[in-house]
Amino acid sequence: MLIDLSLDRIRVLLTHLPQYSRPTIHIAGTNGKGSVSSLVSSILRAGSLSVGRFNSPHLVSVLDSINVNGHPVSSDKYNAARKTVEHANDTHSIGATSFEVLTCTALLVFEREAVDMVVLEAGMGGRLDATNVIPDECVLVSALTAVDLDHQAFLGSTVADIAREKAGIARRGKPFVLGPQKYPEVAGVVAEVVTSAGAELFVARPAQKESLDTSPPSSLSQALRPQPVKVTIASFMEPFLVQLPLHGDHQLDNLGVAVKIIDALLAHPSCTISPSFGDQITRGIESTSWPGRLSFHYVPFDRLQLKKPEAITTEQSMLVLADGAHNPSSSQTLASYVSQLLANITAPDKIQLTYILALSQSPPKTPTQTLTPLLTLPSEIRSRVDLRVGLLRFTPVEGMPWVRSVPPSELKQAVEDISPGAVGWSASDEDPVDRQILEALRWASGRTGDRVTGGEDRGLVVVAGSLYLVADFYRVLQNI
Repeated sequence: MLIDLSLDRIRVLLTHLPQYSRPTIHIAGTNGKGSVSSLVSSILRAGSLSVGRFNSPHLVSVLDSINVNGHPVSSDKYNAARKTVEHANDTHSIGATSFEVLTCTALLVFEREAVDMVVLEAGMGGRLDATNVIPDECVLVSALTAVDLDHQAFLGSTVADIAREKAGIARRGKPFVLGPQKYPEVAGVVAEVVTSAGAELFVARPAQKESLDTSPPSSLSQALRPQPVKVTIASFMEPFLVQLPLHGDHQLDNLGVAVKIIDALLAHPSCTISPSFGDQITRGIESTSWPGRLSFHYVPFDRLQLKKPEAITTEQSMLVLADGAHNPSSSQTLASYVSQLLANITAPDKIQLTYILALSQSPPKTPTQTLTPLLTLPSEIRSRVDLRVGLLRFTPVEGMPWVRSVPPSELKQAVEDISPGAVGWSASDEDPVDRQILEALRWASGRTGDRVTGGEDRGLVVVAGSLYLVADFYRVLQNI
């Protein structure tokens, strides 16, 4: 069984497992829920709580989808919990889906670890998402990040329909945090669902960015030197400044949601667990890490060419931005960030922008819809940028046999329609997938100007289009 949104099977499965009792913060949304989960988890850990976090899909390994106190669950603990869940599923012929088994495995891990708090990210939906099976008494706060068109075949054809499904995680008598939204109709739909559920609506506002008095960078390396954005947060205490380590203005929305969740946790009478916070909130925000979402990496150039790392004698590197943008909305967010980054560079030479892209098949969403924002550069920087695109597949996803790559030939046609002549390299539809990302990186490293020495770089490589491709990139980083 692949995708079948229902709570019937997982409810039966949970009756054959130890009862779940962990206090839980439940987060749904189309974009941003992973960032919010990471921020909230980091804040709670800074407040001396033990925290479990469940995110999907996983990045490099299924183990990193189940996180305990900032670390992926150990393989021994994961396998032991998974064995218990699978035994119950098979013994009672329940027929739970892969995601339902994974969700139960995560809940069992957190129960066995007796964590103080769980931050639980919904999967595809909300109302019928497997994560929505947790008991009402366990839910402390529910939250909804930005809603956009995605997975229409399962959640509905309009943003309003999708918002209604995702808001279905609201629980009676509990706070529900609504994050900033692109579409005005979302607020009305969510308010209706939350009111009907008997929950209390909390509306989050974006954190406010403070201007920084700095001279314009002359290179990309200078633009990325450790200088996190300062933000002002007005919430349950006097406004204060923090340094936000997550890149992109959209993270101001996510930070606003995270802080409002903490606000509700501390202020709402239904929340029986109230951590004591002070400077810990600042420390938690500033220590947040969320790989694969506007994450920068310097990839040693020669490690892409040589099999023996000990043979490396050069410090030359390739600057790579990894982001799991996978739908038109997240692609627009990535495109806006890249354009803003490049617009701030004062270097007189052309900047080489190289995209390495793969997409998953997800109708009715089309490759053209997802790729158009990435490949349509603003007129003020188009003349300053040399754009080239590499196209490939990602490797099969562990535990998700239904996820398939769009054939490179189909991607190539879409790219040529959007930006004629931009394709510089493409795998063939028949090529084995296991080394395609490495070959794409090697092609990108060969473009003149992509090498970084002493910070005077003139090129940026962006790995995007799917979090599954980003996972392949991280596997390469582990092995080169």
